[in-house]
Amino acid sequence: MAGGGVAALGVKKERAAEYKGRMTLAVAMACLVAAVGGSIFGYDIGISGGVTSMDPFLEKFFPVVFRRKNSGHQNNYCKYDNQGLSAFTSSLYLAGLVSSLVASPVTRNYGRRASIVCGGISFLIGAILNVAAVNLEMLILGRIMLGVGIGFGNQGVPLYLSEMAPAHLRGGLNMMFQLATTLGIFTANMVNYGTQNLKPWGWRLSLGLAAAPALLMTVGGLLLPETPNSLIERGRAEEGRRVLERIRGTADVDAEFMDMSEASELANTIKNPFRNILEPRNRPQLVMAVCMPAFQILTGINSILFYAPVLFQTMGFGASASLYSSVITGAVLFLSTLISIATVDRLGRRKLLISGGIQMIVCQVIVAVILGVKFGTDKQLSRSYSIVVVVVICLFVMAFGWSWGPLGWTVPSEIFPLETRSAGQSITVAVNLFFTFVIAQAFLSMLCAFKFGIFLFFAAWITVMTVFVYVFLPETKGVPIEEMVLLWRKHWFWKKVMPDMPLEDGWGEGDGGRADNKAHQ
Repeated sequence: MAGGGVAALGVKKERAAEYKGRMTLAVAMACLVAAVGGSIFGYDIGISGGVTSMDPFLEKFFPVVFRRKNSGHQNNYCKYDNQGLSAFTSSLYLAGLVSSLVASPVTRNYGRRASIVCGGISFLIGAILNVAAVNLEMLILGRIMLGVGIGFGNQGVPLYLSEMAPAHLRGGLNMMFQLATTLGIFTANMVNYGTQNLKPWGWRLSLGLAAAPALLMTVGGLLLPETPNSLIERGRAEEGRRVLERIRGTADVDAEFMDMSEASELANTIKNPFRNILEPRNRPQLVMAVCMPAFQILTGINSILFYAPVLFQTMGFGASASLYSSVITGAVLFLSTLISIATVDRLGRRKLLISGGIQMIVCQVIVAVILGVKFGTDKQLSRSYSIVVVVVICLFVMAFGWSWGPLGWTVPSEIFPLETRSAGQSITVAVNLFFTFVIAQAFLSMLCAFKFGIFLFFAAWITVMTVFVYVFLPETKGVPIEEMVLLWRKHWFWKKVMPDMPLEDGWGEGDGGRADNKAHQ
């Protein structure tokens, strides 16, 4: 597709004020079922840490770690340092990374529902393999199939939610994915807390229960309506309009339908979205698709969520106490996501990201200082300091839950034009899973090497990402998804990067005063 000219923009003018519609039961049900994909993602994040702290599981699959864990002479920071144990956790995310690239053309050519259904089926297969595992190879294969499910689910669900939601409610409804993820994490922690005493098969129950939401996701995906954006993009405009009228609760959808049609005209001229996304006019979105998911993981949150029981045991908590502490952090994450849902479309994305970043930095530094002064390779935390550590980690998780947790997915899913949306989401998912894989594989070794400094490592990254948001991310609240392309031309930095293209109705450079003010809100 040649750059330049109005046609290259897809959407040629701003029509947001003409959008009609309201929150309907059809949207609510669709978002609820689709967000179940997030609960499986969260369940798989939360379940692995608890299972890897259970003695029967370690004794069967990782006997070296089991013996080291129960030895009284092992360095506290290093007792769980084992690449095979890390691979059990990280293999899921490596598989998800690869499958997310396959999911992009499926999502574009066959619809968002197709990715959701493929994800659900893969989750089912993975859960069955894990619950029946008799050796490490079968266990890892099950994790790989779960990873394939994550690749497809994380590709399809956020796009589905963004496209179904009305523009003025998109932030909150899109966060249903993250809310379901946090609920999955909390559920996994509760399950692990209950199954730890079901020896020797409690770990099988923990892993096998992933089949329940996977079945719901598969059936729900078959029953859901396809998004109007996807239908119009695939040449089914009349059906797309009918779905749009149904989910908006009104027949007066001309403005939104026109935006979708114009975006679709451009999308259908793009034969290679991944090549197109590298063009200068897509540079801002590409930078966000890489940086937002990378920064989300570099907060260090997954280290706490993956290995919460292991981390708390490392600090001297007993097995039951460590699982109980991870249940608390899971509950805090879930509840704090509700705060984000309630405020994101009122306060905006930038305020939540920046305030959450500042709180996370303070919490990471406090934990590092406490562990550096009061905890060592051969001494345990006192009860009072242990309580302080749990409280501060909960404050860290709370800040993540209202900021980078949901918005790390929401912002990338809402900023791409239709012609590169599936490719952009695929890049977002791939980057997220790549960094998740790296941190999952390296964290136990980093904990052994850095000791309390691991928390300062993540604090430094949070500082970088908070400055990045302040400088480079325009506010996206209330901007219709098909008009998001106009937003970047009003940002003080990105308008210098993007090539000149004339806009209709005064939305060019000459309108910079009003536009720039809005972009910096």
